[in-house]
Amino acid sequence: QVQLVESGGGLVQAGGSLRLSCAASVSIFTINTMAWYRQAPGKQRELVADIRSGGSTNYADSVKGRFTISRDNAKNTVSLQMNSLKPEDTAVYYCNAYYLYRNYWGQGTQVTVSS
Repeated sequence: QVQLVESGGGLVQAGGSLRLSCAASVSIFTINTMAWYRQAPGKQRELVADIRSGGSTNYADSVKGRFTISRDNAKNTVSLQMNSLKPEDTAVYYCNAYYLYRNYWGQGTQVTVSS
């Protein structure tokens, strides 16, 4: 079992920045892929960014150049630095871990970007 706890969401004006963090209950050194997803009202959940144990990353086209995902194996955390935020980034953001052939999700954190 893996428990994931997100933090760092909030309300920000367009053009601003937020940093999301996800704390895992197990050593993330053992987790191959960790990711951030988001879900806006009335839309499907979508991948924002993921990071592999070796450090390789992948981003949705809509956030490339604005968001940066990182992992700290020593602290068992994964972070998402979000810059140049846009109103369309408004969503609930979820941390995800794929561990021992199962997907685990955090409870989500709300990000609201005002225009």
